[in-house]
Amino acid sequence: MGELEGTNVPGDPSRMRISDADRHRVAEVLREAAGEGRLDLDELDERLELTFAAKTYADLVPITADLHAAHPAPPPSSPVSRAGGVPAVGHASSTAIMGDCKRRGVWHVPAHHAAFSLMGSITLDLRQAVLSARETIINASAIMGDVKILIPAHMHAVVEGTPILGDYGQGKDKVAADLGPDSPTIRVRGLALMGSVQVVRLPPPGTPRRIMGTY
Repeated sequence: MGELEGTNVPGDPSRMRISDADRHRVAEVLREAAGEGRLDLDELDERLELTFAAKTYADLVPITADLHAAHPAPPPSSPVSRAGGVPAVGHASSTAIMGDCKRRGVWHVPAHHAAFSLMGSITLDLRQAVLSARETIINASAIMGDVKILIPAHMHAVVEGTPILGDYGQGKDKVAADLGPDSPTIRVRGLALMGSVQVVRLPPPGTPRRIMGTY
């Protein structure tokens, strides 16, 4: 008897068969994108048809790969000054395609930031970042990759992403939350398709590893 079409390849999770629940989760992502104007009705119908015809997780990748940013980048603005008079460099987006992207140290985070990892790795370290709003929305999506968002103890995190054969949520904190009425909020949205998006609280940079553990 010949090999069946769509047979899983050992060790390759992308060839695993998907469930109806997986198809409905992707369909909801597509409907949200259409509601935001990122897909027209013809594109929505076409992608919904492909979604419900999909057999494996690999079939879903091209359907959602270009929908990682739910908000347009804000218009260019003047650099934000910080202590010492040196401006903080601003980044409206972070992308890693089969590579790494790291935002660390003092950098300016606009009210909306888009992070997209395709078989790559992104680290957004917000412990010394300059936030431009009390609530910052990060649209973080990972397809066979990962996005790590590192926050300080005083920052509040709301994670609303969708995992599909992946992980999307709050990781294991290395420091206890220390929230107050003036704590800024980070709201994380997006999709993890065979990937990982995690938010983790860490002590300030430079804290000895024997205190905070390894990450």
